[in-house]
Amino acid sequence: MMRKATLFVAGIFLGALASAALTQPQLFAGGEANAASSDTYRELNLFGDVFERVRADYVEVPDDHQLVESAINGMLAGLDPHSSYLNPKNFDDMRVQTSGKFGGLGIEVTMEDGIVKVISPIDETPASKAGILANDQIIAIDGETVQGLSLNEAVDKMRGPINTPITLTIQRPDVEKPFAVKLVRAEITLQAVRSRAEDDVAYIRVSSFSEQTFDGLKDAIEKLKAEIGPDKLKGYVIDLRNNPGGLLDQSIAVSDAFLDKGEVVSTRGRRSDETQRFNAHSGDLTDGKPVIVLVNGGSASASEIVAGALQDHRRATILGSRSFGKGSVQTIIPLGSNGALRLTTARYYTPSGRSIQAQGIEPDIEVEQPLPPELADQAALLGPRGEASLKGHLTQGEETEEKSGSSAYVPPDPKDDKQLNYALDLLRGKQANAAFPPDPNRGIPN
Repeated sequence: MMRKATLFVAGIFLGALASAALTQPQLFAGGEANAASSDTYRELNLFGDVFERVRADYVEVPDDHQLVESAINGMLAGLDPHSSYLNPKNFDDMRVQTSGKFGGLGIEVTMEDGIVKVISPIDETPASKAGILANDQIIAIDGETVQGLSLNEAVDKMRGPINTPITLTIQRPDVEKPFAVKLVRAEITLQAVRSRAEDDVAYIRVSSFSEQTFDGLKDAIEKLKAEIGPDKLKGYVIDLRNNPGGLLDQSIAVSDAFLDKGEVVSTRGRRSDETQRFNAHSGDLTDGKPVIVLVNGGSASASEIVAGALQDHRRATILGSRSFGKGSVQTIIPLGSNGALRLTTARYYTPSGRSIQAQGIEPDIEVEQPLPPELADQAALLGPRGEASLKGHLTQGEETEEKSGSSAYVPPDPKDDKQLNYALDLLRGKQANAAFPPDPNRGIPN
């Protein structure tokens, strides 16, 4: 079967949901650690003994740095699936990911059978200005063949500092010989929000929660209001499917865009004095128009904060299938020149006090998206998954029943998108459901 993977030329991607991090906008250490006991020091001496024995007697000379990094990763992996060590390169990549900006060319690429292939250039970027087209094959970068490279390795070669030159060798399907294209890297802004008018409905897709997300959402709402017209506009579909999360402050701002007041989310750490509550401000950018939020098994973390807040306040109807169930907060703690520590420091709770950790957000209207026959052999990959299936995940206690996730499949063609079309029919009055519109007088559920 054809192997496919998709990345932006930034070399940055949100990755598997198992590692999608919800990071605090500000860093905190959470107070002083308890003094280590004598037993702890004995255990550290044991680690030192093992380390020296490996260095002295392993069959090949080991890399000391790699040994220490592996030991750190092993310690953090024993805590939960989302705590990890970021070496300097991974830390830089993470910062680019959350900023939504990078030095690159502006090409969305994939790898098919070992060949780097252009999906599409991004408008107004060096790639589009140089005439690179969809389906072009990149066969060399600065004169070096890409054959044998992974997609990540090829992307790493294409990204780089702004204003630096690069030459791509392109093989175009209808051109006999390969040709060279010289480009200069520029600042590229990843589009966290995409939107379009579905006739009388505003459709807004939020694919990640980077520093650009709220501004992108605000611009999309204003653009669609003007394009559709306030009298014709029936409502909004906010698509959070397969959105793995991102920055906490952006999820709060996106929720606040639809709320006039009330709590958006709270985070609770190890100690009671670490509880933080985040509230909405006055002003609904959508002027109270009906809102339907789409979620599925690929909606995690910050996506679940938004869905949970709008569901609890009866501001939106949640439609689709159960979300991933990642209800923990990770803080990024820089370690100087040695990278950073991504550490789980708190759980988050929806306004009603629900923790969705290993539970997920249950949609108000459940609509399963069927897999097409040609993808039946990928059912295990595209089928149910979630936080509850991750080894070592945080639990809520024996009395709480954990729930698996749901399918993360979204059809590429909107006409085949059962969840989206059901939402459009609800907003246009072609379908009726007791959960739409939600009753604002019912208050926050307990």
